Order: sequence, then structure tokens, then C-alpha cells
Amino acid sequence: MAATRVLRGGCYCHRRLLSSASSGRPTVERGERQESPGLGFSPPAHSRNDWIGPPDKHSNLRPVIFYVPPEESALERRLREARQEAQACDQHFWARHNRAFSQEKEEFIFSRLKAKGLEMRDETGQKATLNAEEMADFYKDFLSKNFRKHMQYNRDWYKRNFTITFLMGQVALVRALRWLRWKKRSVGG
Repeated sequence: MAATRVLRGGCYCHRRLLSSASSGRPTVERGERQESPGLGFSPPAHSRNDWIGPPDKHSNLRPVIFYVPPEESALERRLREARQEAQACDQHFWARHNRAFSQEKEEFIFSRLKAKGLEMRDETGQKATLNAEEMADFYKDFLSKNFRKHMQYNRDWYKRNFTITFLMGQVALVRALRWLRWKKRSVGG
């Protein structure tokens, strides 16, 4: 039910993750890195940290390649997968949003210039522009038109990040308890 709500909001990454989770196969082997096709960077194999890449040209978000420790517990795996899912949803939403914004902006500029009897390029070959007030009209209309999409995205973003925060708290608690048990054993032994 929650997945269909998110799908309606424009995030299709749940479907892919749910299908890979139902197959029972892990998407990434323990102690390995996830695949980074098309990201333009790859962390060294010996690294034990997450790596943040350069901004994506469509979404302007910086992709993360998550480290998968060899001793990753089921809870830690759930946390990593939730973070990967959140990243995929954010990348998808902002790439689509930015493409729509650019396309609608170009169409707006073209229509306004055409209404004024001007071409897209002036006599020197420079791209013609509109003044700030005219562009403010476009920005206002674009935001108004996409208000519901942004509200749905924000709701989904908060849900995903609340889940991630909750899982992070659980992982931290398990690690603290594990450390206390180890400390008790090493002091008592």
C-alpha cells in the first residue's frame, strides 16, 4: 500500500527494490562495493567507507556508493538498502523535475520572445533573455503548477528519512550493546 502511494508520487524505485528483495538474492555481496555504472567514478577496492561522487548532470545530486562490510548484519543491511532506496528516489525525482523545469523554461522564453517579435538569438548570435520580472512570472507559475508533486515528494522524503533515522538508532543500539558485552568479557576474563 505504501509502495503504491510512493509510485503515484513519482518515485519508481520501490518496485525495483521490492522485486530484488523478493527474489531472495542480495543485490551486493558482503565485503564488496555496489556497482557504479555510469557514475564516472569508482572507489578503490580496499576502501571501507562510503564514497560520494560528483554531482549527477541531470539531478544535480551527488551519488553515494555505499560500502558493504563483510560482517554486515541483517539490520545493517536493511539500513543500507533504505539509504540506497532513498538516494534512488531522490535522484529519480530531481532528474525528472529538472528536465521538466528546463523544458518548460525554454518554452516560456520562446513564447515570450515570439510574442515580442524577437528571435531566440539576437543579431550578434547571443541567446536572447527575458528580464527578471518576466522570469519571476515563469517561476511562480512553475511552482504553483508543481505544488502537489513537491508536497508528495516532501511527505515521502520525511517518511524515508524517519525510517532511516529509526534504523540508524537500532544499529547504534545493537553496536553499543555488542561493545558493552565485549568490554564486560574482556574485563572479566
